[in-house]
Amino acid sequence: MRVFVKLIGPYIYQGGFSEKDMDFDAPVSAETLVAGLNLNADQPKIVLRNGHGIKLQDMIGDGDRVVIAPIYSGG
Repeated sequence: MRVFVKLIGPYIYQGGFSEKDMDFDAPVSAETLVAGLNLNADQPKIVLRNGHGIKLQDMIGDGDRVVIAPIYSGG
């Protein structure tokens, strides 16, 4: 299965890419996907699947578009 992954902000440098297609043998959880990207585990993250926020326990399937961004604050 193929998943499109986009990283935002400092995650681009941590993960080593901005956008790419990733291949998996079976559906994976968002947590498994994030863990495999070598991102800072201590930094809170927002994970979007097809434009909607999801929990780390939610599954990612074939053709999904996943965006991972750090939580920003400010005004």
